[in-house]
Amino acid sequence: MSVEQIRASAGKFQRRIQGRNLREYIAAAVVAVFFGFEFGRTDDPLARTGFGLVIAGMCYLVWHLHTNGSSSSLPEDVGISTCIQFQRRELVRQRDLLTGVWRWYLGPLIPGLAVLLVAFGRANPGHLKHPALVVVPEAIFFALTFLAIAMMNSHAARKLQRQIDELDQASLES
Repeated sequence: MSVEQIRASAGKFQRRIQGRNLREYIAAAVVAVFFGFEFGRTDDPLARTGFGLVIAGMCYLVWHLHTNGSSSSLPEDVGISTCIQFQRRELVRQRDLLTGVWRWYLGPLIPGLAVLLVAFGRANPGHLKHPALVVVPEAIFFALTFLAIAMMNSHAARKLQRQIDELDQASLES
């Protein structure tokens, strides 16, 4: 691999990370606005707690993504070994971010969603004999969504690991 190839690859990777982060920031803002609206609309203290916890979880998620998942630029005028080391560090950092998705992305949302499920089950105005008929499908939906997100991130982490392995091989050859 030449310096130009690594620089091009690093630039493409940096743009992908910036795009991913922008999408996550926008989604977090939409969720926070929606849940903030619902927070202000309800009188139920348990539902307000759930909405507030989800918003707090989203704030933590955005902070963690910005702090640990922002892309860095490849320094100018560096040699091939420095390029490889830089790109490897970036790939490792992003891989580690993706493998920890339960800790920083999904985990912080679980308490708020759990409280909201309880609040929705309690708020049954009496027209449902079994509130679980509403709450259980919602819980299953959230669980399946979270599992899908975790699986997608695990797949992306494996792809990054393959790129790390390729850089390691290139480093041995240079």
